[in-house]
Amino acid sequence: MLSLQTLVDAAHKSGGILYLMALLLLLALAVIIERFWALGRMQGQCQQWVRELKGHAHVDTASLRDRLKGDTHSPAAQVVAVALHHDLGDPLDHFSDRLEEAVMDQAPRIDRGLWMLDTIVTLAPLLGLLGTIIGMFNTFQALSHPGAATQAVTGGVGEALLATAAGLFIAVLGLVAFNALQQRVRLVMHHLERIKLMLANRMYPHYRGAVEPPRPRPAAAASLGASSSGAPAGHALQARLA
Repeated sequence: MLSLQTLVDAAHKSGGILYLMALLLLLALAVIIERFWALGRMQGQCQQWVRELKGHAHVDTASLRDRLKGDTHSPAAQVVAVALHHDLGDPLDHFSDRLEEAVMDQAPRIDRGLWMLDTIVTLAPLLGLLGTIIGMFNTFQALSHPGAATQAVTGGVGEALLATAAGLFIAVLGLVAFNALQQRVRLVMHHLERIKLMLANRMYPHYRGAVEPPRPRPAAAASLGASSSGAPAGHALQARLA
């Protein structure tokens, strides 16, 4: 089993490459943990919005506003907010285009940080190979000295190969995590596309006239109705104050 002193010696013989690879490993783990948590949360929020929209045959602005109070920053909420600010005077095609624009606005936020993981997957094996080459160069320099022990040379070769092993380990770990995160990104984008389609379908009844928006009763009309009911004006005023 490798001791701490052996690892330190291997790091020195690799020209400091192993220290850099340890930093890459920490960065990869940070990106993996943060992205798994963020994408899992986004996916759950998208599923909640899908269930919410399934319960309505048309865009219910009052219900959606209440729902947005508890979720204002998620990608799904940003797409739904487009429906609440849409002007029915605009054509339905314009509404679909605005939904598509909102989905595209959220794409950089969803796959944020994955480029770093992709870079680490490619860079780690190359750095490991470079560290091994530097370690082998230092090891074979010992052969130029007369009386060099064979065990010391073979031990140095083994320590030099640690850089390659470390690079492959980081690359395998990062590749598996990258593919899993890419699958989650596709699922979140699929949910956003589904929400976009559900909103467009539920906005269509408003254009067809099947849904009448609630109209508040004018105050003037209410006063006129009270005055024309046959009661004196003073009695009507007293009734309104009561």
